Amino acid sequence: MKPISTGIPDLLVIEPKVFGDDRGFFLESWNKRAFADIGLDLDFVQDNHSRSARGVLRGLHFQNPNPQGKLVRVVSGRAWDVAVDLRRSSPTFGQWHGVELSAANKRLFWVPPGFAHGFVSLEDGTDFLYKCSAFYEPANEHSLLWNDPAIGIEWPLEGITPQLSGKDAAGKALAQIEPFA
Repeated sequence: MKPISTGIPDLLVIEPKVFGDDRGFFLESWNKRAFADIGLDLDFVQDNHSRSARGVLRGLHFQNPNPQGKLVRVVSGRAWDVAVDLRRSSPTFGQWHGVELSAANKRLFWVPPGFAHGFVSLEDGTDFLYKCSAFYEPANEHSLLWNDPAIGIEWPLEGITPQLSGKDAAGKALAQIEPFA
């Protein structure tokens, strides 16, 4: 595993070792020991899988209290994945980082507790996998407004009209949410 800094503390892009030949490839997407070796001693309690058509925008979600850390990757298609730092004590509070995750690049993205997370699908049939460090609690889930100008996320939406759930369309601005300590 090769961790790549994002410029936001604790938020990492991870490149797995990929072994490939003319038959295909093999990679470890999760290995507790290998992740501990790069400073991520994690325990996961839940795996999720979503499939999205091109233009589906999911997020920006966070859970407070009982925040979830998420190790995410795309196994079919492509997505632009975004995390926003919601830790009030962080020097990067309110800043975002985006990364393209795809079946082709095989990258993983570690989104620690204390961040809002979301993505837009760039292709039909994008399969997105999440490993979560805390159980999903619907009563504690919140949505940060995906296009809040105070955050200024640069979504790659050329030729795309985002498709949002009602919950995500009604997300709150950064100034309206209760951030983490």
